[in-house]
Amino acid sequence: MLSRSTAVLWRSAYRRAVLSAFNTVPFYRERWALDGRTEPTLVPGRKGRYDGATDPELLARTVVDLVPLSGGEGRVDPARGLGHVLPDARRVRSGTLVVIVDPAIPHPPADLPRGLRGCTVNPKTFADDVSSGTVAELVAAVRRGEPVLAVGDDANIARLCSALPEESTHRIDRLPHRSLAELDGGPYGVLHDPLLGYYGAFRECGRWHLDWRRVYARRTKGGLAFTLLTQRSPRLVDVLVDGGVRGEIRPCPRHGTPVVSP
Repeated sequence: MLSRSTAVLWRSAYRRAVLSAFNTVPFYRERWALDGRTEPTLVPGRKGRYDGATDPELLARTVVDLVPLSGGEGRVDPARGLGHVLPDARRVRSGTLVVIVDPAIPHPPADLPRGLRGCTVNPKTFADDVSSGTVAELVAAVRRGEPVLAVGDDANIARLCSALPEESTHRIDRLPHRSLAELDGGPYGVLHDPLLGYYGAFRECGRWHLDWRRVYARRTKGGLAFTLLTQRSPRLVDVLVDGGVRGEIRPCPRHGTPVVSP
């Protein structure tokens, strides 16, 4: 089991997130009131769809209603969390350029550890954008032999490397990001979702660890549902990742913190 202190802290953070969302966020106030939900569990006798969880497509269409009544950011950040999970996934040298290789992620991560810098490139237009700022920075870093870490799915990273001079591609370290439906046996990688951002990493123990201080997960009838615990706006509570994927949340026998497995 999770250590008692970890389990208590994790559950308490989730309860606070749910109660805050119900009290302050229009989407959840309306939806959960109809479902009969005011706390992390449904009111007895009421049947909320998916045990109170929400399909991500619906959330993506109604982001404006996920902003608290007091105001806040009105767009999701698909690069969120990379800086938090990166130390668990890989030892990264100071001065490394962290490149997110994904056409759906337009902005670089804002939470990288000190000493790292980040950018994003679109592998589909890389050749045409060679004179743009971020692409030029990447090419220059590779030519100077500086450490570069490419983060993205396998196909996009391969597409990027094929557009660079062949003699330089061996200098690029690769860190694939996986969806919950694509979990494998590593040996490395980070968990990514278009709404939640980066929320877990494959650690040296051989398990996919959740960023449990910032992300909560629970089983529902619709699959695993995830909640961002520290993001104020837009609020993302009980999101059915990948439209609903069955899985288990278990304690890591080595670290005593939550891991996810299909």
